[in-house]
This record gives sequence, structure tokens and C-alpha cells, in this order.
Amino acid sequence: MDNQWQSTGSRGPTGGGRVLVTVCAAVLALGALFGYRGELPGLAQPGRSVVATPVRPAPRPPLNASEVTRGISPVLVNITAAARPFGAAAAGSGIVLTGEGQVLTSHHVVKGAKTVRVSRVSDGAVYTAEVLGYDAHADIALLSLTGARGLATARIGSSAGLRVRDEVLAIGNAGGSGTATAVTGEISDLDSTIMALNQQDLSRQALTGMLEIEAAVSAGQSGGAVTDSSGAVVGVIAAASGNRDPPSGAAEDPPNGYAVPIDAAMRIVRQIRSGTPTDSVHIGPTATLGVLISDARPQGARIDMAIHGLPAQVAGLTAGEIITSLDGRAVTSARALRAAIDTRKPAETVRLGVRAPDGSERFVAVRLVAGTPG
Repeated sequence: MDNQWQSTGSRGPTGGGRVLVTVCAAVLALGALFGYRGELPGLAQPGRSVVATPVRPAPRPPLNASEVTRGISPVLVNITAAARPFGAAAAGSGIVLTGEGQVLTSHHVVKGAKTVRVSRVSDGAVYTAEVLGYDAHADIALLSLTGARGLATARIGSSAGLRVRDEVLAIGNAGGSGTATAVTGEISDLDSTIMALNQQDLSRQALTGMLEIEAAVSAGQSGGAVTDSSGAVVGVIAAASGNRDPPSGAAEDPPNGYAVPIDAAMRIVRQIRSGTPTDSVHIGPTATLGVLISDARPQGARIDMAIHGLPAQVAGLTAGEIITSLDGRAVTSARALRAAIDTRKPAETVRLGVRAPDGSERFVAVRLVAGTPG
């Protein structure tokens, strides 16, 4: 199955609200040049006029799609993430950052994956991969390919200089076909906010600061590259919206793609490489309690299911109980509990405050185990 985010929310200030799908399977810049007369550079002399001449940005060179595609394909990989339950799999893309096999991709491509398999677009070489870390809120993950050596690496550009109407190329594993499929389009927004729907698990995630591209990005391209006309990577494909084949008589909704700017993505990569987690950046193996939870009222995380054989069930927690604290800190919601567990490591023991349906309270020690990327 191709993993895909569908946009379901608002765009940036230039557009109306829409729903977007994650795709795992206008600002005018002006400069001024000040002329002067006199002996001292940069200083206007008394009685002399100062002339300000607007400097228009130099035009970008035209994008040669076939040439850029040939250049970027050797540094792209296809990703297949097998998830529990039922052995479901998601297809996505990735960008090789180092010769030793560090790969940049979208978090939702590997979310919930039990195993991750990666193949190179250039020659089909296959690797297993581990997740080094991720930021679920920014939809970025960093992988490491086992046994990789001497891989061709992407040329990382900067998203800081991008402008509305710049032509870019989006390329990735469209449809999970295993081949690199490229589409071109113009940037229509530099700071879109979207609500992305993960078609794999139907979860939703707000994504901010996104590049919006007028291009028919499709499922499987998540984690793939957005490049400028020189072939430098300036974004990581995350989501798509619009109708590619609208039904007869339906209102036209042109397809768009959305990407994480590369400057933001690389900041997360550097944080993961530092080995220091933050409130949003998870590093290393993911720990789990083994529960399905929802928000309790007035606060807390309600256990909807304690999965058999996993830590919460082994420790005696049952459905209907509410987790109110972790290691002495209040748990106000399901999201707060997930965030607290996300900072822990497998084999750590946590002390949970638990309230039963009858109102009685107790503390339970639970030893975490390794889970899938959350």
C-alpha cells in the first residue's frame, strides 16, 4: 500500500482551507541599490541627492526536467515499511545524505513500521534500515542503512532563497512502482499550513511552514526530493491535495504538492545526529506501554485497550482506567502521555499514577519495551 498524506486543513494566508493527503505511495522580494556621489563610499554628501534604484531578482535559469531527473535519481531510494498489525506495508521515498547510508525521509512513511526495507533507485541494491530519529510534528525522519558504503549523496541546497513562481521538480516513488517519477511545477506559497491525513492509519497532523507546489504529486512520493533548476534539494515531499481526475461535472480542484523546506528538515537532521532529544525530536528506538488511549475527562489519558503481552497489560492495567501521572508529573491528555513516553527508552521503568473507574487510585511500575516509530 502506498502511504499517503491527504491535506484536510487550512493553507497559509494566501489560500482557503482544504484537506491534504500525505504522499508516502505570494512574497515579492525587492532589493535597493543606493547611488551616491562623494568621496566617502556609502555616505550621502550634504546637498547631494540620493537615488534609490530597485534591483529586481535575477531570473532563475530554466529547469531542464530530464537533466535534473538524471542527476537526482542516483541519490534517491525507495522505502517499504512493514507495519503491524496484519503485515500492512507502506511505500515511500528517501534522499541519501551520507555515503554510509543516512537517508532523509518523511516520518509518516515509517510511522508504526516493524521493519523498514530500502532499495536504491539507481541499481536496485537492497538494505534493511533502522530509524535513527524523527520529528512527528514536522514529518521528518532520519534512517540508517545497514552495511551501506560509498553511496552517492544528494547535493543539499537552501530553501531560504526560494520565491513564489520558482519552477521546481518533485521526484519520488510514485505509486510504489519502484521507479523515480518526476513532475514539475511552480511554487505557489512559501509558508502553507495544512492538516494532513495519513491514509495508512487515518491519523491527522498539522504541518506548518510548508512549500506549496502546483504539481500533481502522488502517493509514494512522500520523502522524495523537491529540487531547484540546478538539481539541489530544496524540500522533502510530504503531502498532496486536489483532484487529478475529477468526476464529470465536479468543481475543478487543481492538484498541489506540499514539501518541508530543506532548511527546516536539515535542522532536525542535525538535532538527531547530536543525540540530544527535544520535546518534538525523538532519538533512537521507540519505547511503548502497549496501550490504546484517548483523552479522559476532566483530564488524563484513558486506557481504551491494554494490548495482551505488552507492558501495561502485564503490569495489571485494564481498559477504563485513567493514567493521571508519570514519574510524579501530571498527565493531562493522551497526547501528553505519548509525548512523555516518547522521551523514554526501551527497558526503562516508569511509575504511573492510575485512577480506576470507581475512583480509587494507585501507583503502578511499568517496564517499557521497544515499539514501532510513533
